[in-house]
This record gives sequence, C-alpha cells and structure tokens, in this order.
Amino acid sequence: MSRDMLDAVRLRLAEHGGEATPARVTAALRAEGRLLGDTEVLGVVSALRSELVGAGPLEALLADREVTDILVNAPDDVWIDRGRGLERAAVRFPDTAAVRRLAQRLATTAGRRLDDAHPWVDARLPDGTRLHAVLPPVVVGSPCLSLRVVRSRAFTLAELTAAGTLDAGTAALLRSVLDARLSFLISGGTGSGKTTLLSSLLGLVDPAARIVLAEDSAELRPDHPHVVRLETRPANQEGAGEVTLRDLVRQALRMRPDRLVVGEVRGPEVTDLLSALNTGHEGGCGTVHANAAADVPARLEALASTAGLDRAALHSQLSAALSLVIHLTRTPAGLRHVSEIHVLHLTPDGLVTTVPALTSTPNGPPTRGPGWPRLTALCERGTS
Repeated sequence: MSRDMLDAVRLRLAEHGGEATPARVTAALRAEGRLLGDTEVLGVVSALRSELVGAGPLEALLADREVTDILVNAPDDVWIDRGRGLERAAVRFPDTAAVRRLAQRLATTAGRRLDDAHPWVDARLPDGTRLHAVLPPVVVGSPCLSLRVVRSRAFTLAELTAAGTLDAGTAALLRSVLDARLSFLISGGTGSGKTTLLSSLLGLVDPAARIVLAEDSAELRPDHPHVVRLETRPANQEGAGEVTLRDLVRQALRMRPDRLVVGEVRGPEVTDLLSALNTGHEGGCGTVHANAAADVPARLEALASTAGLDRAALHSQLSAALSLVIHLTRTPAGLRHVSEIHVLHLTPDGLVTTVPALTSTPNGPPTRGPGWPRLTALCERGTS
C-alpha cells in the first residue's frame, strides 16, 4: 500500500473522528475513489492502527523475540540488536516528521512530555520497554529513538549457558553463591547483559524468600513467586513528586526483604545499599557500570562521593558489605559472557581491592586465579 493512500485515509478519519475500524477505512477509501478487497482493507487498518496507537514501522521489530534494542538515527537509518551486535534493519520512515510523531506518541503513552521545551525523554512504556528519545536541535538532523526491549520472561541459567554467556562450571558456582547468601554486584558496560544475568540468578533464590527490587526503570523480570517491585518517579511539571532510587532503597528496608536488589547502582543510593548489607541483609545484589571488575571499588567510591561519604568510610563499608563482583563483557561479535569473578580484599591501608577468582574467554575454559580459595571458602561457610 502506498504512503499517499495511508495519508489520504488518515486525513478522512481525522475529519470525522472515530477509530480506524474496517468499516470506517472502507468508507474513507470509497470517498477517495479507491476500491480494495477485504485483505487490502485489513492491511490498511493494521497499518493505520500501528501508526496511531502502536509503534508504527517499529511494531514488527518489537514483536521479534530476538530483538533486544532498536535504534532510530534517521528515517532511513534504523538499527537493531539481536544479541549478535548491531545490524541495519529494513524498516523505513517516510520522513523525519514521522519519527518525531512516533517519539512524541510513545512519550505520551509513558506519561511524559516531549516537545521543543522538553527535547528529550527517558521513560518506560507500559509493556516495560525502555524509551529514550531526543529531538532537534539537541540532536542534529532527525529525532533519535532508542528502545530497550524488556522481555516478559527471564532467561534461565541453562539458557544462558547454552547461549555461551557462561559455562556449566561457572553456572554451578553462581548457584553456590546464591545458596550461601553472598552479596554481590554484577558489573559491565551498557548492553553487556547485566540485567539479564541478574534476572536469571534471582530466579534461583529460595522460593520462600521475599525479594524486593528497587529500580530506576523496572527491567528485572525474575521467575520467582515472591517479588515486590519498586520504581522511581520523575518530578512533575511543577517540580514536585520525585521519587529517587535512594528513597526506594530506604523504603525497601522497611518491607522485610530477604533479598534487597538495586537494579543499577548509579548514585548516592550506594551508601544506603552498603549500610543495609552491613546490618543483616545478606544476599543483596545489584548491577553497576564498570569497565572491569577491578574498577568497581573506584566506581563505587565516585558514586558515594555524591552522597558525601568520604573514601575511607566507603571502603570500610564496602569490605564488610560485598563478597564478590561478577563482570560481563561483550565481544565485537555481540556475544555477552561472564569474563571475570573477583572477590574483595581489604588491604592494610584500609582500601578495598579486587582479587581475580575466575577468568574466562568465550573460546576457552575458565582459569582459576589467586582469589579462588577465598571464593570457595565463602561459599562453603555460607552453606554450612
């Protein structure tokens, strides 16, 4: 079907109002002097509904179960990620105005504003998809859209093992970490699979345990019978009503969590999380952006400084709060895998460093490091 036909039918429907039903579309087509069969009419109905209430040309990509990210740089420049790295999609928009309309419609669906006065938005759609959009002139040329697809079902650890994210031995080790109620962080770069792995691990937690999640955007989907989900809220147009991640962590502590989980540690909430893990809340966990496991203490130090916690105090808390760091990397081919597991070590000068316990590459068996004896001792102590 041509773009001119869709535009003409859309204008007819807009003049008289009402939903894009088959009867209304047929009447609009007749008014335009076009006669189509039932199949063609239903095609027009589907296309119009997709543009008016769905994700427009991106609808089919969102329905693809393998797609994790959709990136729109321009009307004819759309990219997707199916877990193997970015690849160009065949999808096209008619013009930049169509990209802008879609971005604004999605923002409205998420209850957010996107216009010249507010030229960007970061929000979650009703189905859990993470939306980020930027309008010109902040971005040069066309409006840009980024969609991070959140699947309704978490991958199992067996599925991640089959996909090459980790080997069977590492999977068994992580089960032991959970059984021992060790506190840990999963580190890695953007799109390295931190949330995916954390969701899978939380699904292995004792079904009798109560998991309380605190997230900026509700992305974790653990397959567990007792999960309470808390999500931040931005301020309204008057600047009131904001709920921060730090607020959520504090509220979560009053909700009797057996496992306190922070979806992504990214600011002053790190101090509340570490305090909680130092006061009997064993088995807490979360994710953090870092280039390597060894960089995590410095990353947490920087985040804690935003809450006014000095370096010595942070490292003192950290040494008693966390047991290990699980680091994920992503190869140029797009494969996400567990590349490092480090244990934490308090040095004589009072600073925390990490010690490699296990390292691996996608093409070889894991290698045990100097931190391996401590990691196995922690697991055994926790289960004894």
